[in-house]
Amino acid sequence: MKKKLIAIFGFCLLTACGFEPLYVQKKGGGFFGGEYDQSISSEMAKVKIEASGERFGQLIRNDLLDLMTPLGVPHKPKYRLVVEPQEVVEYDQALRNDITATRKRVEYTVNYTMYEDGKEIVKGSSVAFGSYDILANPYSMTIARKKVMKDSAQIIANDISLRIAAYFHSRITKRGSTSDF
Repeated sequence: MKKKLIAIFGFCLLTACGFEPLYVQKKGGGFFGGEYDQSISSEMAKVKIEASGERFGQLIRNDLLDLMTPLGVPHKPKYRLVVEPQEVVEYDQALRNDITATRKRVEYTVNYTMYEDGKEIVKGSSVAFGSYDILANPYSMTIARKKVMKDSAQIIANDISLRIAAYFHSRITKRGSTSDF
């Protein structure tokens, strides 16, 4: 019973703090009432996502498709997002006395640009860091390296989708309405 009361109190506290989702805009009704305008998520669904042919770019593209266009690739895209992985840098970490490393730290850098009617509207870069142990078994090390690549792709995809959602949110609030979309 005590746990239920704490959970209910926590939920009430969360709703009282003014938490609002990023992907929807509130349409009137004051602080607690009203409906939500989903133009941000509908605009994000109009983005065609292009990535490089390498595996890391494909992983980012797949994660972005899940985040931004959950209903599938748009038939008539209004925007085009180009994702270009730039470099992968590996650093040795945790050196032994004989100066051999026991861990690798990996840094992935990606540049992205979003276009509307051929005009650049959003441009940026995103960086993700990961690490894995250097193991005696080559198969285990390959699996660890692939896991770091997949996790880093997901981190970068989350970062890019949040920045694009923030762009659409600022565009809506700057204009004061969603009629321009």
